[in-house]
Amino acid sequence: MSKAPDNIGLHRYAVITAISTFCLIIAGALVTSNDAGLSVPDWPLSYGKLMPPMVGGIFYEHGHRMIAGGVGLLTIGLVAWLFRSEPRRWVRHLGVAALAAVVLQGFLGGITVLLYLPPVISIAHASLAQFFFCCAVGLAIVTSPKWRQSEGQGLAESALSDRIPLFHLAAGAAAAVYLQLILGAAIRHPILGLLPHVFFAGVVASVGLAAAFRALKHHADRAELRRPALALGVLLFIQMILGTASYLAKYARQDAQPLPFTIVITTAHVACGALILAAALSLALWSRRLLGALGRPVPVLAPAAEGSVKC
Repeated sequence: MSKAPDNIGLHRYAVITAISTFCLIIAGALVTSNDAGLSVPDWPLSYGKLMPPMVGGIFYEHGHRMIAGGVGLLTIGLVAWLFRSEPRRWVRHLGVAALAAVVLQGFLGGITVLLYLPPVISIAHASLAQFFFCCAVGLAIVTSPKWRQSEGQGLAESALSDRIPLFHLAAGAAAAVYLQLILGAAIRHPILGLLPHVFFAGVVASVGLAAAFRALKHHADRAELRRPALALGVLLFIQMILGTASYLAKYARQDAQPLPFTIVITTAHVACGALILAAALSLALWSRRLLGALGRPVPVLAPAAEGSVKC
């Protein structure tokens, strides 16, 4: 099988896009943590201007829009680069999915403002942000030189008798984290109480730690699996602390206005959730790449016709 040459520039651009998306998630969390969702009542302009006075809640709301615009432009550039130089069709399709998500995200953000924060649309807006983040993280991973260099380097699963392969555990952890983030958005916007979110946190921790433990137990010598597994385990522990602190700061006290400590803790809680999702997704992608869906070594395929590229 012939390989396309590594495109370091494209990979670095994809990493910048993913990091910028993470910053956008933080900016969105700052809007909700500061109760600044309707600080700017019009859209797409802000008080009829491209740049309103950046004071009070306007700073957070309009700042969020500015970062979102920058991420949108980065995504357009990324998709254009993919179609120009990326030979793998499925990677180009992933780029298109990211572009569609960011366009829809902007539309939902505008509708959220114009309709005065309807909970269902606000939750959809927050949930789609995490989906777009997954697309951006996925593109950063699959455009990396390590991804291409790992072709045909399947690893032997030392515990093939395990009923649940590592890929299934990691993918299940990513799905559980995504659902937990939706439940968190339903609390912030608010149409749901704390109990489902708290209960499901136990499910997320159980599946996530199981995936991390499996990877570290059997594949600690492979950095592509060890690093996201370590990150997943550490971030889950931090998230438990942040979740407890968020409850004590925001819900137990019932302050009339968000206090600085509450804003920092609740924003960090959202940001850490996004990082956990990225770690679980990374572990799922790399375990699928190196072990396959059933936890068995990925076979080295016979050479394909010259010029063909699969992975």
